[in-house]
Amino acid sequence: MNSTDIGSTIAYISTVWKSFSPDHTLRYTFLDERYAKMYEDVKRLVNIITGFAILAIIIACLGLFGLSAFMAEQRTKEIGIRKAMGASTGSITRLMTKDFIRLIGLAFIIASPIGYWAMNRWLQDFAFHIRIGFLEFIIGGLITLFIALFAISFQSIKSALMNPVNSLRKE
Repeated sequence: MNSTDIGSTIAYISTVWKSFSPDHTLRYTFLDERYAKMYEDVKRLVNIITGFAILAIIIACLGLFGLSAFMAEQRTKEIGIRKAMGASTGSITRLMTKDFIRLIGLAFIIASPIGYWAMNRWLQDFAFHIRIGFLEFIIGGLITLFIALFAISFQSIKSALMNPVNSLRKE
């Protein structure tokens, strides 16, 4: 068979088919089309999950931004005293982000085994599936940490750069 000219190949097969069984019509499908139909539901599910994941990331970033703003407001006097005593911007930024990094680490420790179990259960339904390794979860955890630090860093740097006199004057 010549795979570059499929139309003429189908016409030839059709004439041979009619010579053996003239009363029945030839019905044919391509294997790649069948596989594509089998995995349409999976592709649709992936698109839905991707959309909800992006929405969840945006909502989580807004929550982290609000929580970091709240923490900075609560610690205004402490930050002012630290700045007056000579603390650097980097040390104050580390002070503000340290608690968030701990929470993200705890969430990673809890979510990784659950994600590993869920992904293995889902992949068991496929005839050919990949093995999920620990590296994928580490990369996901690092991406999560990066996104969280990006959401928190604006407020942390802003509170570290403020004038200590203004924060102590409020009190």
